[in-house]
Amino acid sequence: MHPDLEQAREGYEDEEHRGIPIDAGHRNYKDANHKPELICALTEFDGLCGFRAPGAAAELLAGLDVDSLKPYVDLLHAHPEEAALREVLTAVLSADREEMAHTVTEAAAACARLGGDYAPYADIAHHYPGDPGVIAAMLLNYVQLQPGEALFLGAGVPHAYLNGLGVEIMANSDNVLRCGLTPKHVDVPELLRIVRFEASDPGVLRPEAFPDGEEVYETPIDEFRLSRYVLPEGATPHDLTRPTPQILLCTAGSVQAGEHQLAAGQSVFVPAGEKAEVSGDGTIFRATVVA
Repeated sequence: MHPDLEQAREGYEDEEHRGIPIDAGHRNYKDANHKPELICALTEFDGLCGFRAPGAAAELLAGLDVDSLKPYVDLLHAHPEEAALREVLTAVLSADREEMAHTVTEAAAACARLGGDYAPYADIAHHYPGDPGVIAAMLLNYVQLQPGEALFLGAGVPHAYLNGLGVEIMANSDNVLRCGLTPKHVDVPELLRIVRFEASDPGVLRPEAFPDGEEVYETPIDEFRLSRYVLPEGATPHDLTRPTPQILLCTAGSVQAGEHQLAAGQSVFVPAGEKAEVSGDGTIFRATVVA
C-alpha cells in the first residue's frame, strides 16, 4: 500500500528529522512523493485489490469453520463498514504471533480442503506459512485480469500481485507500507494510520480506443500515461512523436521503432520531441506523461 502525497511528505520529513538512514531496512519513506500505479495484464493475472464489503469478508471467513476466526466474523457483522474493517485488520496484524500462526495453519488447511474460491489463499499460505497476511488477504477483493485488462491503484488501497505477467507503471517513488506476505519491514501502526478502510469495487480497466489505433488506459493522475498499439503486419507506420519523453516496450511480435528493431521484452527510450515512428507485426506499449 502507498501513501498519498501529503502523507509521503510528512512521513519523509519526520524520518529525516529523526535521522533514520535513507537505506535503513526499517525506513518507510524513502522519498517525499506518492506512488500511484497501474498494472496491465499480459497473461491471465491474479491479484488482491481493495477491501471486500464486511459482510462478504465475514462470509468467506465463516466458511472456513475455524474457531479462532469467529470473533473476526462477529466484528465484521457488528459494526459499520469502516469500523468493522479497521477493527478486524488491526486485530489480525496485532495478534500474538504464535497464536496467529496456528490460526493461519488451520485456515490454510481448510482453504486447501475446500478449494474453489478458497484456493488462492491456500496458495498464499503455502508460500507464506503462518503469516497473518494470509488472513488479511481474505479481507480484500480477489481479482482475475484477462490479457489487456488493468488495475489502477491509488493511495491507501491495500493490494498484492499473486500470479501472472504484466506491464506496471508508477509514479517516481519507493514508498511502500506492508501488512505481510513479505520478508521486508512491516510497520503495523503506520500501515493502519495510512490505509483507507473503504470497501470498493476493484475497478477493472479496459483501454479506450482512439482512431489512430492507440488504446489508452485512463487514470486520474498526471504522473504517467500508459497506452498500447496492436500493429498488424503491413499496416501504415504510426507516428508516435510527442512533446514528452516516452518509453516504447514491445510485448509481442516484432516492432520497428525508429532505428531500433524490438523483439518481445525489448524497449527503447525516446526523448521529448524526438521523431518516433513504429511499424511491424506486434504489440507495443507506450509509457509517457500527460502533456
